Amino acid sequence: MRNINLRYVEEKYNEDGVLVDLKVKVPEHFNFAYDCVDDIAENDPDRRAMVWCNPEGEEHIFTFADMKYWSDKTANMLKSHGVKRGDMVMVIVRRHYQFWFIATALHKLGAVMVPATFMLKEHDLDYRLKAGHIDYIICTSIGFIPDVVDNVVDACGTVKERFIVNPAGGGLGDPNDPTIGAVLSGPDGICKASIEREGWVDFNTEVLNASSDFEKVDTLAKDPFLMYFSSGTSGNPKMVMHNSGYAIAHIATAKYWHNVVSDGGIHFTIADTGWGKAVWGKYYGQWLMEACVMTYDFDRFNPAEILSLIEKYKITTLCAPCTMYRMMMLEGVDSYDLSSLVYSTTAGEALNPDLFDSWKEHTGLTLHEGYGQTETPLTVANLVNMVPRPGSMGRPNPMYTIEIHDEDDNKVPAGTTGEICIKMGEYPGWENFNGNPPGIMMEYHHDEERTALAMKNGWYHTGDTAWEDEDGYLWYVGRNDDVIKSSGYRIGPFEIESVLMERDEVAECAVTGVPDPVRGFAVKATVVLAKGYEPSDELTKSLQKWCKEETAPYKFPRIIDYVDSLPKTVNGKIRRNVIRDHDLKVAQQNEDVSQIDGLE
Repeated sequence: MRNINLRYVEEKYNEDGVLVDLKVKVPEHFNFAYDCVDDIAENDPDRRAMVWCNPEGEEHIFTFADMKYWSDKTANMLKSHGVKRGDMVMVIVRRHYQFWFIATALHKLGAVMVPATFMLKEHDLDYRLKAGHIDYIICTSIGFIPDVVDNVVDACGTVKERFIVNPAGGGLGDPNDPTIGAVLSGPDGICKASIEREGWVDFNTEVLNASSDFEKVDTLAKDPFLMYFSSGTSGNPKMVMHNSGYAIAHIATAKYWHNVVSDGGIHFTIADTGWGKAVWGKYYGQWLMEACVMTYDFDRFNPAEILSLIEKYKITTLCAPCTMYRMMMLEGVDSYDLSSLVYSTTAGEALNPDLFDSWKEHTGLTLHEGYGQTETPLTVANLVNMVPRPGSMGRPNPMYTIEIHDEDDNKVPAGTTGEICIKMGEYPGWENFNGNPPGIMMEYHHDEERTALAMKNGWYHTGDTAWEDEDGYLWYVGRNDDVIKSSGYRIGPFEIESVLMERDEVAECAVTGVPDPVRGFAVKATVVLAKGYEPSDELTKSLQKWCKEETAPYKFPRIIDYVDSLPKTVNGKIRRNVIRDHDLKVAQQNEDVSQIDGLE
């Protein structure tokens, strides 16, 4: 191990080994692909970068030399089709190993990677392509997403080329197909599965045929680098733009929170590449720590499969949403050999003290909760060597100045709920990045108004509320903008409401989250019906089916409540908080309020 991370951070620990000061420096021409991936490939070529497998039985162990080789070929292939610095490239490839080739190649080219989930429907994708001015699409061949792309791409008007990736499985392969599975394991099986689809470029075949001799492209660390769509409750999803400093800021995620084992260890973050959590736990910070990551290219979460993988591959550090930990507990962790695990972390949902206690009782491991957003890397966490307090997110990452503010941007006293705010500017070594702290988004792309609302008075306003105890631990309360966190997904009510309002039966509706023992929160729609319509089970099923067809299936309302009117302010704005407060009281009286079994 060459301690590449120490080129970019200055750290200080207290007598208990807890990080208390952290400064991040980003060279003007820093490029993650060149300065991390290629650097390790050239100086420590046999170091493992990723262990990858799928339910069909295919397995690969990629070294950093492999990642350089395949990303160089991918970059040359994309360049031959016109992809260049500054282009917007949407990437929808689930957990296929090609994602790491693509991401590294795009960083080498200086193009902007725009990851997206494979669960998008026409309504979702049409907006994203147009708003993001997407130039190219790289998409998996499995599932319905290629059809969705074909149905909307012509109306977009900006997409120059579509690339299709055949994953040879992804948990959806035919078990009787002799051309997939274990037969593709090893170097000779990489990108071997070809595919033909009208109007699309066969990604695998063209990468195989591309040259591995790539000529370096000049880039700047402050260039647009990565963009995510993040759902909110008013308007369409926000476009969160990051520069390359975001990659370096994730050293904190991997080193001080995930506690990755750089030599001999394997880190496993369970996340799909369409979501920010994937680069949090399967790419930037872990590779800057020269650590190996685990990827399982599955379709639906199965706790037994995940527990078996931990046992088989001797996973050392694990990160997953609370929902998945709950399901692993229900599966029976005592039936598996988890002795290789030395550390476990969680984020995305509030950690219930009961789960905290039961996981520790059965595994001997403490769950270390962390907090961040699509707009940020890790900002609050129970860091390595801290003593977690069950239910607390932990303390602020010392890379940032973080305070709890009232509506007038004044710091509130301990014990008082307010908004989590991060100080802008005043970060030495960050002068070339417009005063934004390391890792905090550049802007909401093409949206000056939303950017100004989030970054004002010298602070970045997260929109999340919490309170701080006397010892500096933060305790999460909720979101200002009503975003629902269900099974690790961030769900914006606005998108679901807009789909429901397309139905003649619906006069008004409000979408909120209802406490759920498995998901954390389940999506609920409170509906006022138009004249002439009456509530019924048949109508509920019809509305749910409509939502599944018109937007991503994980967003559909699992509960629909019919009411005569919605609570509103004097200005006519729906008061979702009144609905939530009512449902919380019901949940406290009846723990089975959602009446849902399992995780779909």
